[in-house]
Amino acid sequence: MSSTQFDGDIDSFVSYLKSNRGLSANTLKAYRADLTACLHLFELRGVTDLNEITLDDLRSWMAVESRDHARSSMARKTVAVRGFFAWAYEHGLTTTDPAATLMTPSIPSTLPAVLTESQAEQLLDVAEHAVATSQYKDDGGAAAASGSGKAAGKTADKSADTVHRSEAPARADKRDNARVTAESQRNAAILELLYATGIRVAELVSMDIADIDFSTRTIKVTGKGNKQRVVPFGLPAQRALETWLEQGRPVLARTATDAVKSRAANALFLGARGGRIDQRIARDIVHRAAREAGVPDISPHALRHSAATHILDGGADLREVQEMLGHSSLKTTQRYTHVSIEQLKNRYGQAFPRA
Repeated sequence: MSSTQFDGDIDSFVSYLKSNRGLSANTLKAYRADLTACLHLFELRGVTDLNEITLDDLRSWMAVESRDHARSSMARKTVAVRGFFAWAYEHGLTTTDPAATLMTPSIPSTLPAVLTESQAEQLLDVAEHAVATSQYKDDGGAAAASGSGKAAGKTADKSADTVHRSEAPARADKRDNARVTAESQRNAAILELLYATGIRVAELVSMDIADIDFSTRTIKVTGKGNKQRVVPFGLPAQRALETWLEQGRPVLARTATDAVKSRAANALFLGARGGRIDQRIARDIVHRAAREAGVPDISPHALRHSAATHILDGGADLREVQEMLGHSSLKTTQRYTHVSIEQLKNRYGQAFPRA
């Protein structure tokens, strides 16, 4: 990221947002990058003072940026820039607010992509089957290792060195099988939890073990702006989580170094090296599971859309779904009613002879 002579002002604005607006770390990072890119452009044009920037300059910046960015990205960039200049004016850094009338690009209303209920069921069934298959291989590997040990014990003319060499690959295979089983258990728990609760992938990876309450079958979720909510989950998710915590998590935790282990001691989900799982890995898990299940390729966010739509289809109240998803505006949640209506129209057209 390019640095500018205005970095100090950007730092002050981001600190203000962090203290007064409660924005997430990801949002603050995006705003910082947007502002740095914007002011860097003006710096290249010879601007040395914020007061030199005009509305026409900002419109020119939008024209340049819009060549390489989608409208949704431009909307966020415009909000960041407009907020920065409003803050600068209020704090006496500028004598006017050139961005006061800067228009946010309109974003076309598109319906979110969702799985059908049968496709979601298929996705979760395949993940559950993967756990069962890997456990079978793990048990087979253990039996094979045991068998090779007994055979070695019965063969009197083999040296102890030969026996140790033959057992080493078996032990390595057993460790590999245990790791594969643990990752399958983790993946199944992630898919079940994402679908059961509709939480965001950022919320998923930041969860700690203590955030789960099995007695009430609920999770405590820390969402955007550090707002917390409690979300229920069902019996399939409970079983998958218990299997992961009791069997899979200890296996992956053993692979961590002491430093990683201390940082991830409370993390609900772990990566292959025993650290807290990151968003990229969680997304890869969902994409790979969709391919293996033979359902449309989806992201964790599409799984969130699917959960919301299916809950509404089941008769849930819109306000309840808003609370569950952590939407600040009911308008955001209402998008899922449109999806439900579209699906109803499709089913009507397929099933009703006079459609």
